[in-house]
Amino acid sequence: MEFVWNNTLATRQQQASDRLATRQQPAIRCLFATLFKLVMLPTAAALLLLQPLRAAEAAPTRPNILFILSDDMGYGDIGCFGGKFAPTPNLDRLAREGIRFTQYYSVAPICSPSRAGLTTGMFPARWNITSFLQTRAGNRACEQADFLDPRAPSLARTLKAAGYATGHFGKWHMGGGRDVTNAPPFAAYGFDEHAGTWESPQPHPDITATNWIWSPNDKVKRWDRTAFFVDKTLDFLRRHQGQPCYVNLWPDDVHTPWVPSQERLGLYPSGPAEERKFRAVLDEYDRQMGRLFKGLAALGLEERTLVIFTSDNGPLPSFRGSRSGGLRGSKLSLYEGGVRMPFIVRWPGHTPAGRVDDRTVLAATDLFPSLCALAGVPLPPGISFDGEDLSGALTGSPTTRSRTLLWEYGRNTKAFAYPKGADRSPNVALREGDWKLLVNADGSDLQLFNLRDDPKESANVAEQHPDIARRLQDKALAWRKSLPKLAQPLS
Repeated sequence: MEFVWNNTLATRQQQASDRLATRQQPAIRCLFATLFKLVMLPTAAALLLLQPLRAAEAAPTRPNILFILSDDMGYGDIGCFGGKFAPTPNLDRLAREGIRFTQYYSVAPICSPSRAGLTTGMFPARWNITSFLQTRAGNRACEQADFLDPRAPSLARTLKAAGYATGHFGKWHMGGGRDVTNAPPFAAYGFDEHAGTWESPQPHPDITATNWIWSPNDKVKRWDRTAFFVDKTLDFLRRHQGQPCYVNLWPDDVHTPWVPSQERLGLYPSGPAEERKFRAVLDEYDRQMGRLFKGLAALGLEERTLVIFTSDNGPLPSFRGSRSGGLRGSKLSLYEGGVRMPFIVRWPGHTPAGRVDDRTVLAATDLFPSLCALAGVPLPPGISFDGEDLSGALTGSPTTRSRTLLWEYGRNTKAFAYPKGADRSPNVALREGDWKLLVNADGSDLQLFNLRDDPKESANVAEQHPDIARRLQDKALAWRKSLPKLAQPLS
């Protein structure tokens, strides 16, 4: 009986407790809800407020892009590419701190079209620029435009639209100078600030005292011009530290005439006169690059700045061909010595130090899409770029290109009279894989080389590989035939 009674009592107690709990549940739920609002909601709000900050921390910072384009620098001029003319410790250090590419190509063997290819990401012949821009009459004779059409895509304009501050300091040579007085201003191509040489729409007065490339009367003397452009670059970066910057630093060294200071020339007392001048100019050029890199570090911008160093085209024939690093050809030639350029990229924390990329075939037209990719900037819509995004290679992952490289230099013999002898190439060329083909626009002088086996282009193997030669010839000539013809001068 006791067990039954106790069990019944326990049951009754449990039922009473359950009824009490049932009556208390709404109050408890209300209490917990109040506590949640008092404790958790401010925390949740704080988390919501932190989300943009965390997103900003997670999002990669857009780098400054400093694009250094030397003028007429040969593949073999500087020390890290085998040069022995003058010490180049600052450029050599840049290579040790970044990636040195051995298969980078300009898209023309002369200045104006090579610069147009860099600016637009397209083969310059598509914009009727196939030789150096000169007088109106000279341009007509060459069947080319007087200036780069401002409707063409522009890397600076694209980056500016995405929030970059943009500057151009140095040589332009894509319109303006001589009797071409209607070339579009720098702003038409997307530049906020500029200091151009004589061959530009808005030449800077300190370096253009007369109507020519240079003058002893220039306020800034010839041997100080690179320093002048470095000063402009560092000042621009200093004044725009609150936003990403894109800067063209395009000196006109080491283009002729070589006019070093007497102090610098005195460091090279022996040898032929012109070679002494060149060595002194190269020495000073490297010294100014060192000052540039120190300036970046002093501004605290070294880690935030992607530096590209290259040249617009090969050197003029000089010093027994040694400036081309043993490659065949020179400036004005579609052989390797005219279009294969030194190329270095450095971006601390993103590019591995001391890397040599012998695999990636990189071209000037690839820089537009590649730099936009690294900056997180979309490409302008509706444009068929000739370059491709090889940003992976620029940050240390060698890449096999998928697009064929094509060149045209000169629409006729008036634009294509040099160089002479064995360095004078046909005026159309193509590279696909290891194969390099050259041919005249009329189909004559067919030449085929395997650059893996013969980087100096010494043995024409077109007869040994007729099927490859025919296929690549058809492709090169079809491309050349598809290029626009100049209907009338731009105005």
